[in-house]
Amino acid sequence: MPVSTFYPPQGKQLHPVKVWTDDLDDQTALQLKHTASLPFIYHHVAGMPDVHLGKGATIGSVICTVRAIIPAAVGVDIGCGINAVRLSLTAADLPDSCRMLRQELESVIPLGPGQEHPRPRIRGDSPLAVQLEQILQANPELRKMVKPGRWAYQAGTLGGGNHFFELCLDEADDLWVMLHSGSRGIGNAIGRYFITQAKRDMARHHIHLPDTDLAYFEEGARYYQPYVEAVSWAQAYARVNRTLMMDAALKRMARLLPPFTVTQEAINCHHNYIEREFHFGREVWVTRKGAIRAGVGDLGVIPGSMGTHSYVVRGLGNPDSFCSCSHGAGRRMSRTQAKKLHTVSDLKAQTAGIECRKDKGVIDEIPSAYKDIDTVMANQRDLVEIVHTLRQIVNIKG
Repeated sequence: MPVSTFYPPQGKQLHPVKVWTDDLDDQTALQLKHTASLPFIYHHVAGMPDVHLGKGATIGSVICTVRAIIPAAVGVDIGCGINAVRLSLTAADLPDSCRMLRQELESVIPLGPGQEHPRPRIRGDSPLAVQLEQILQANPELRKMVKPGRWAYQAGTLGGGNHFFELCLDEADDLWVMLHSGSRGIGNAIGRYFITQAKRDMARHHIHLPDTDLAYFEEGARYYQPYVEAVSWAQAYARVNRTLMMDAALKRMARLLPPFTVTQEAINCHHNYIEREFHFGREVWVTRKGAIRAGVGDLGVIPGSMGTHSYVVRGLGNPDSFCSCSHGAGRRMSRTQAKKLHTVSDLKAQTAGIECRKDKGVIDEIPSAYKDIDTVMANQRDLVEIVHTLRQIVNIKG
């Protein structure tokens, strides 16, 4: 059961909010209430154990809607998620120092905001390319925001922020490869474009919202179907982006480590996305903003931070969470706060024993900027069961 249930202010549409944590600040609670006050919300709004303040909609929330979509609830990192595979290698197969292994992986995966490959990774006649051209033809203003062909060069790149690539060991010392990334610059452009169009729709129809970033498209609106098509494309592209990175990493690792095979199928799960699902007897739009699907038997990955454990989980299909769970530990402090409060020495202490960057450029990702992952996991025992506990040995940040 959720830790608590609360309602929007009186006089508003009384959709409840159910949350799986008691670590909830006033601003985040208010943001959840604002979302729950919208008339097309279905049943309730669910807040995951890692819930924290976002832009418009709360990060770590699951929002079901009827005949309407909120573009900012999906956000601009459309299709962001995790890809993880287990290999036949163990800790004994790794070198004493993983420094060279980290450097080799950094050489095959472009890191940081705006990075590209020297050559496109997706063919211009591929289904993705054809579909994108149709989307751009239907949305000329969006075309102006997209550098021609750049999306094909950015496929297979990590990005910056909290995106990462990791090597981890589980409780049996088996080696896992895990990465976190999304739809890169093209997904960002699609998100920004349609959020702007939704806000224009609200102004055009004189619809006043508790937060302008909750602007929405109703079914039948000019941009409703174009958004559905574009967000679906970006989600597919994000999945391809992760697959390309994983393939490149495994090929490079094959040169450096003993022969290996993949012993568990890839877990490739979005945590910023929208799709049609059935809940409480009705087909609805489900937006997971910083949450992963946790239907009965669904495998997912819940990462901690660059200095803590991560978890491979199996969903329990809890209907109150709309078959969802947290997507990570969730931030406790903003990036600006983390940079003000912590030093490089703090970062080195909190990432001791992990081969990773230990400089001021990643202080905003210091483990103490995040909530305690073990508390987050304890709060969602009715949402998922832990299959594997992973400890990082190599962490690569953009």
